[in-house]
Parts: sequence; structure tokens; C-alpha cells
Amino acid sequence: MSVLSAELSSALDQIIQTIISPQALETDREGRFPRAAMQALGEAGLLGLVSATSVGGVGAGLAQASEVVRLIARHCSSSAMVVCMHYCAATVLENLGGPQAVREAIAQGKHLSTLAFSEAESRSHFWAPVSMARADGGQVRLDARKSWVTSAAEADSYVWSSKPLSTEGASTLWLVDAKAEGLQVACAFDGLGLRGNASSPITAVGVVPECQLGEDGKGFDTMMSVVLPWFVTLNASCSVGLMDGALERAIGHVSQTRHQHLGSSLADLPTIRAYLARARIRTDLTQALLADTLAAMAAGRDDTMLRVLELKAAAAEGALEVTDLAMRVCGGAAFRKEAGIERSFRDARAANVMAPTSDVLYDFIGKAICGLPLF
Repeated sequence: MSVLSAELSSALDQIIQTIISPQALETDREGRFPRAAMQALGEAGLLGLVSATSVGGVGAGLAQASEVVRLIARHCSSSAMVVCMHYCAATVLENLGGPQAVREAIAQGKHLSTLAFSEAESRSHFWAPVSMARADGGQVRLDARKSWVTSAAEADSYVWSSKPLSTEGASTLWLVDAKAEGLQVACAFDGLGLRGNASSPITAVGVVPECQLGEDGKGFDTMMSVVLPWFVTLNASCSVGLMDGALERAIGHVSQTRHQHLGSSLADLPTIRAYLARARIRTDLTQALLADTLAAMAAGRDDTMLRVLELKAAAAEGALEVTDLAMRVCGGAAFRKEAGIERSFRDARAANVMAPTSDVLYDFIGKAICGLPLF
């Protein structure tokens, strides 16, 4: 059952069917940023989904954002990841009282934001930036090497992390205008999967941020209480949608493809049905964990952090398994790009290595269940 309003649900379905799905192949093939999809989502109010009603947004929460990302990911994971990172950044701006003009523009669907956390020096430990913030007369200047930023050179702003300016603590957060002097996007993205999400390194040299978000040195608190649960849940939603889409396409293929000399379809083979059953079970298990994690957060349950940590690892591993099974049951046909299955197979690899990686999460989960501090 949808948690979106009937109006938003209908608008999203229309955008998916007329723009996102038809353009998914070319988005991937050409590494093309899904601008038309983002414009349509903005005009429909879906980019302002998590913005407060006081600035003109929908005022929805994580459950609604999860549904949007999941449904988009069934057709185009690149578009889903752009929306995922936008919602994460918008939520930070709402929680920390970002500039009203920016929040209003996001609510109106005229401003796309994203997170700029990952750095080569701290790898998947996104909560421990090594980039610097320094005082320069009456201004603050940022120097950094951000390793991967979704929507780089496409977003209008970045929610940026650095070491504290002048106090103790792990990090401080900033809002950086994407057109700020001193920012340089390394190159266009040309990767294995999620080829349309414009993910690229960004270098900052003496960049003046638009404003500080929250208190100096308190960025870690926001990363753990806001960013981690939102990013993990939306990233997992993307994986679940991807799994659903791959499985749907695989079922369609084996049901329609026939052995003419035998008068039977591939779906008549018990081995094929068994593989599909495994994929369905894994997808449904991950969907159930996603739903329980959302319920845990909504209720403030004691096991909320454990569920958050488990969710991304389970979804990332599940997507690897399900897309591998989809490739197997569809055989050589799965290698054709127009089938969309090998695209899902490639896209699924990203979640496993996005910070926090599955290996880091396994360590965190082990610490949590053993009663050890995570950090």
C-alpha cells in the first residue's frame, strides 16, 4: 500500500512511465544525467517532498521518500540515486536550518542538492573528513579533495563536510554553492554502473561556503542521527527497487521465450523456476527488513540502530544475488543492453562499496551485537 498521497503517486507513475523508463537505456549507455526526469520531478513537487510545509514543501518523511526512490529504481537506478542524495541533503538543510531561500527553491523543485562527504583520505569512513576549513580574514575558506560526489556539476549546492574550524570535534557541515569560485569537478563519470548519476571527484581550493550548517564541530552528530539513517534507508530502497525491476524483467523473459521444438517456455523448466523463487524470496526478505527498519525508526525502538546497520548490508548483498540470478536465468539474452538486466547487474555493484561499505557495516553490526562501542 502506497504511503504517498494519491496525487503524488499518480504524478510519480506518470513521470516514470513517460520519462524515466523510456530514457533509462540511453541514460546508462551515454552516461547522461537524467535532467528531464529531475525537472519533471521538481515540477510535480517530488523534489520538495521532504521540505517543510513552512517553505512550500510537502513535509513528508522518510517512508514517503523511500517509496519514491524504490519505485524509480525499478526502472533507472541512476535517477533513483540522484533523488536519494537530494533527499539526504534536503533533510540536513531542514534539520539544521539552512538558508530559507535555498529551502524554498528546493520545495519549489527548482534546486537540486547533494552530499559531498566522501574523501580519498578517509575512504568509507565518511564521518571523519580530513578536508580543512580555515579562517581568512572575515571569511571561511574550504580546501578539500572529495572523492565521489553524486550529481557533481549538476547539483545547485553541496552539503559539505570538513574538519572543525576552531573547536574540538570530528567535523563541521557547510552549504556550498555549486558555482562557488575554487570548485573543480575532475571529469565526467564513465563507470561500470549508475552511469547517469554524474558521480565525480570534486576539488576545493579556498572555496567560500554559503553558510555553516549547525555548530562548529557538531557535524558528526548530524551525520549519525540524520544522514546515516536517511542515506542507509534510501540506498537500500534503491537496491530493493533494482531487485524488483530485475526480477520482473527476468520473469517476463523466461515466460515469453519458448523452445519451439519442445513447445515449452523457459519457465517450464524446474531449475529456472527454482532460481526465480530464490530471487523472489531474497527480494521479499529485503523488502520486509526495509519496512521493519522504517517502523523501528518511527517508533523509536531500542533496536533502531541495529536495523539501520543491517539494512544497507542486507540490501546491497541481496541486490548482488538477485541480479546474478536474473543474469543466469536469462542466459545470453541478459547481455543485451536493451533487456535492462545487465544494467541492473552493473548498477547493483555500487551499493556494496558506497560508504559505509558492507564490510564496514559487518564490523559495526558485530560490535553492536557484542555490546561494543561503534567508534
